[in-house]
Amino acid sequence: MAETITEQDHRALLRLHDVQKRYGGVRALRGVDFEVHAGEVHALVGENGAGKSTLIKIVSGAEVADEGSVEVDGAPLGGGSTQAAMEAGIATVYQEPHLFGELTVAENVFLGRELLAGGRVDWATQRGRVGELLEQIGLDRAIGDVRVADLPVAEQQLVSIAKAFAHSAKVLILDEPSAILTDREIEVLFGVVRSLRAAGMGIIYISHRLDELAQISDRVTVMRDGEVVATRPTRSLSVRQVAELMVGHELRADTADRVVPTGDPVLDVAGLGRSGAFEALDLQVRPAEVVALYGLVGSGTDAIARALYGIEPADSGAVRVDGRAVRLHTARDAAAAGIAMLPGNRKQQGVFADKSIAFNISSAHLRYLAKFGFWFDRARERSLAQGFLTRIAIKAPGPDTAVGALSGGNQQKVVLARQLVRAPRVLVLEEPTQGVDVGAKEEIHRLVLELADGGSAVLVISTDLPEVLQLADRVLVVRRGAMVREFGRGASQAEVLAAAAGDNGDDPTSVAADAEGAPT
Repeated sequence: MAETITEQDHRALLRLHDVQKRYGGVRALRGVDFEVHAGEVHALVGENGAGKSTLIKIVSGAEVADEGSVEVDGAPLGGGSTQAAMEAGIATVYQEPHLFGELTVAENVFLGRELLAGGRVDWATQRGRVGELLEQIGLDRAIGDVRVADLPVAEQQLVSIAKAFAHSAKVLILDEPSAILTDREIEVLFGVVRSLRAAGMGIIYISHRLDELAQISDRVTVMRDGEVVATRPTRSLSVRQVAELMVGHELRADTADRVVPTGDPVLDVAGLGRSGAFEALDLQVRPAEVVALYGLVGSGTDAIARALYGIEPADSGAVRVDGRAVRLHTARDAAAAGIAMLPGNRKQQGVFADKSIAFNISSAHLRYLAKFGFWFDRARERSLAQGFLTRIAIKAPGPDTAVGALSGGNQQKVVLARQLVRAPRVLVLEEPTQGVDVGAKEEIHRLVLELADGGSAVLVISTDLPEVLQLADRVLVVRRGAMVREFGRGASQAEVLAAAAGDNGDDPTSVAADAEGAPT
């Protein structure tokens, strides 16, 4: 790698001035000014729909600005193509690595820019160069001959970074790089990023995990509604201040004064189990109560969610809803019993991306929306969808908008709206705010509490510990498929995390520091 940069080398590698972009009548960017310096990690944050993706598309050559200028190391970025951006020194690494799994690491790194000798690929030189690059980012040079598909996701991301470094990138864009990594994998990634910064590269770091910013970034730019609202040294801002800049108002703790009524449970689970997944689960959720199941990755909470919705039925135990025994062998059984579920994997299980908002909301309620018992009522479908656009603040032009065109947070709201059509007695929410920004997260939390206040029994299943502690009236900790502890309001993050990691309660901080897979 290059030598560590000096203060005089701290020049602007990337400069955007008064950049504007429209899509039809929507102003995606409104006069954006943005700079990245040599030897700097510059965090870029904002709610989904704030303009971050559009800005990155322009920098990476996927889009062309309507107005304004973009310069890379003092030269105008021209060509309006990803190839032109790459040749100018822009490289982008996405959350899910864009590599060819059947090709080796070496083949991926130089794909399209192979090293030639005598008109043929110089495999020996190419493998040697890849080995050097891998060593520079902390990987074993021997994996150069390994198929990418055989590497862990964390190493695939590092291979993407090696590819950028091989092509003399000046500016590296990391788009949500830590979203699918464990804490220890994130530390490896951060080590590589720090090395690249020391070598003089300019890095744009995009993340919804605001607690990461202080660990890795020098400056942070906050965007809202297509505009830059602040650019400041990271050390000058707290996580809460960044979040409030993103949403444009103070964050409120709506749960502080909640009074949870007592009464007979709406959901009563006794001895529920499935062989090899979880065992002897007992839990109750009362009307207007929010109960959370919390566990580290692999604890079995996801299997419990699938059992309660009949996707993967339990093989022992009993479930009652409003005192009535129910059989949950299919999702239809769960719906008939008054149980609705927000699935954790929104893209694979939650939405029809190419279909409209109206279609997505009505798809589970065709009989309910039928006229005269057999004729589907399109007008009622659109009216229902329009009502949800207003009720839960789905940001879209109208009910005919394709869900795939929405931000992640708004897609999640559409899936939630589908569950609310019939006012469920029990609402099971699996990772309700995974992958959404802080503003959408706050809105979804508000909706969850409104549903509980309306009498629904809400069961939140989440690996996001701050979310669990903010929402839940009670937290049930699951470890290795069994419920091990219960906490009420006021529990500390350290003691809940320690219980999930196997602590016996004597020293709640000892395990928390080393808990593998623990959320940050």
